[in-house]
Amino acid sequence: MLRFVVVAAVMVGFVTPAWAEFYLVQEASTKKCRIANTKPDGQAMVMIGSEGYESREKAKAAKKAAAECQSETRGSSDATSGDTNSSSE
Repeated sequence: MLRFVVVAAVMVGFVTPAWAEFYLVQEASTKKCRIANTKPDGQAMVMIGSEGYESREKAKAAKKAAAECQSETRGSSDATSGDTNSSSE
């Protein structure tokens, strides 16, 4: 039984990162934050935080809280923030 639990825990550890569908990214050249549904390459786009988010809402909340994104103009809607690879809401 213990062996089964250990194997299941290891499998969940490998599968969990695949659940992330949204990433908070920052353009390296402009420093503008965006929500993307592909993991950034680390050069043109840099991931803010250490993980992705399972929903667009959680990514939006992280964008509002991220210190790297605080210098952006307030009051802009998500539709005009230039989200990359965004799906229709």
